[in-house]
Amino acid sequence: MTRQTQARLYHLLPVAIWLLAIGGVMLWELLSSYDFQWMTYLPAVMVLIVIAITRHVRRHTSSVEACFQVGLLLGIASYCTPTMLFLILPVWGYLYYQNTFDSRSFFASLLGLALVAVWAAVLSFFWPDTFCFAPFAAHPYNWIPAGAVIVAWLASTIVRQTLRVR
Repeated sequence: MTRQTQARLYHLLPVAIWLLAIGGVMLWELLSSYDFQWMTYLPAVMVLIVIAITRHVRRHTSSVEACFQVGLLLGIASYCTPTMLFLILPVWGYLYYQNTFDSRSFFASLLGLALVAVWAAVLSFFWPDTFCFAPFAAHPYNWIPAGAVIVAWLASTIVRQTLRVR
């Protein structure tokens, strides 16, 4: 493989992977009988932001602010899809691998989750009909857009690391 072909693939393959993921979700939406709503895509956007925040934490630096933001975003995403809370475990593992995870980071992420829980309780107390996603949150198809984002990010990262011009 020539350097020029490698450089083209380095830029075009991740774009093709992301377009394939988006097209797959849209095709699933068209072909399935499940009624996708905007709340289905909110966790996918939150997961994408969590990935971006986590990737920008440098080795041997403090990750307290990033952990608070990750806890906050995953808490919001878990309000739509409760099983999104399990995504905090790979984030903690990655930050531990980067030597940035300590007890302050752990408690900051728990504080972000608790903040969302408190606000959800307050809002559902004052407006119970507006902030009730219980029937919507129980459906397993809510993971399809978030799973597509995670798989597309992993595939594009692997492609970029493999095709990096040295």
